[in-house]
Amino acid sequence: MIHYNSLKLKLILVLFILFSFSGYSQKNNDFEISKNLEIFTTLYRQLHLNYVDELNSGDLMKKGIDAMLDNLDPYTVYIPESDIEDYKLMTTGQYGGVGALIHQNGDYVIISDPYEGFPAFKAGLIPGDKIIEVNKQSAKGKSQNDISSIFKGQPGTSLSVLIEREGETKPIEKTLTREEIKLLNVPYSGIVGKDVGYIKLSSFTQDAGKDVRDAFLKLKQKDNIKSIIIDLRGNGGGLLQEAVNIVNIFVDKGQLVVSTKGKVSERNFSHKTMDQPTDNNIPLVVLVDRNSASASEIVSGAIQDLDRGVIVGQKTYGKGLVQNVFPVSYNAQVKITIAKYYIPSGRCIQAIDYAHKDEEGNSGKYADSLKTAFKTKGGRIVYDGGGIEPDLSLEPEKISNIAISLLTKFLIFDYANYFKRNNTTISSAKDFKISDEIYTDFLKYINGKDYDYTTRSEKNLAELEAIAQKEGYYDAIKSEYKALKDKLIHDKNADLLKNKDEIKALLKTEIANRYYYQKGRIEASLADDTEIAKAVELLNDSTRYKKLLEKTMVQK
Repeated sequence: MIHYNSLKLKLILVLFILFSFSGYSQKNNDFEISKNLEIFTTLYRQLHLNYVDELNSGDLMKKGIDAMLDNLDPYTVYIPESDIEDYKLMTTGQYGGVGALIHQNGDYVIISDPYEGFPAFKAGLIPGDKIIEVNKQSAKGKSQNDISSIFKGQPGTSLSVLIEREGETKPIEKTLTREEIKLLNVPYSGIVGKDVGYIKLSSFTQDAGKDVRDAFLKLKQKDNIKSIIIDLRGNGGGLLQEAVNIVNIFVDKGQLVVSTKGKVSERNFSHKTMDQPTDNNIPLVVLVDRNSASASEIVSGAIQDLDRGVIVGQKTYGKGLVQNVFPVSYNAQVKITIAKYYIPSGRCIQAIDYAHKDEEGNSGKYADSLKTAFKTKGGRIVYDGGGIEPDLSLEPEKISNIAISLLTKFLIFDYANYFKRNNTTISSAKDFKISDEIYTDFLKYINGKDYDYTTRSEKNLAELEAIAQKEGYYDAIKSEYKALKDKLIHDKNADLLKNKDEIKALLKTEIANRYYYQKGRIEASLADDTEIAKAVELLNDSTRYKKLLEKTMVQK
């Protein structure tokens, strides 16, 4: 009790100092902070002394911190020391590890995709390898996160894995030496049409701006491109400054790209382009979708607000918040939302209002009636409060139920492994095609395997049956129900024929990956990408391209 009372005395002394040297409002605030900290401390002490079971202090505190931060927004998060490698990956694209994607299948974790040139690849791991032991310990029942945590670690350290491989009679042991893994911001760049360049930007980690600029210059110098597509689909963002650097490739020096405004005025900044542009005239299309967020929205929003290019695709996610990372005790960190960002027209595209929640604690989207109109540099009308609305909106491609089933049950993945075992080489990723002969072989491969699924109509019908039985109506409609059910039963074989082209495209990218890795997967997908085709078509039609930039309104 002596130690506890001394702590209490110190708190009283602090409060006395705060009351003596602060203004009334500040005194009130500091008192509330100190009072609640003391309540928390004494509450936990009582738990520790009196709770019937032993407490896991670290786990309990982590849950308490997470619950507190969860009341704010999903981007303000606590990062314990054990998760620092994951945070490092998000900001720098680097981490210590073996360089492989993995997935869960039943009781085991499977190698999905070893990164070319990194430890897993060098050790000879291939897609489909089942991890049965790690460092002589059974991997059965281990989750994907468990194995990922083991794979990550200090560069130069080693680990052993025992794997089962299809076609091999005995398990294979591999030793992997961890390295510094640097993921590519630009995994692919190339030509997608006559004189049309294409750059896929997958992240905004360090040097993203330089990577895009280098890829762009290479396309200009080597292929003499006349227009360019920047693909931000699925890109969840990253470093704000890298977004500014990418915009700077296409707009003049000294142009405002984004400004940040928060509670602490010292952190309010206006971010302008610092260098001369690489090319401020080349026709530009930026591809976006519903998963383009944060830095992706700064780039697409600035390009739109400055009338520098045409945004094509679907409405973006709507994340207009900025986070900074601050140190806390014992090598942990906390990522805190410190500001909102505003693109050149002055609008903030944040879609969800986390500051105002309903009685159940849920945050809602900003109502359309509260959205404000802004103007682009050329006078087009754009709106805040809900992401970037494309200048040319495209309906997202829907994936069929049969394709989802084949993907989620790893049958396309498994067939690609089978194909690679039986075919030493294929043509280039760009030229490779799934012939009818290969597709027939795929159908033979999946014959007898489980790829069934329930359609939405079948789900709704099953719900109707349950409700009818509960309410006592089922017997009266039993015959009609059975007739309707028989009509709705889907024919898997018919689905395999009906969706043949879609399944062929999925097979093509997966098989190309086995021979040409990540770059091959992207290159093989380009010919079947209807949104890229639409972007190329637009860039080849200069009249339509200019007309879109001269429109008086971008619909909200």
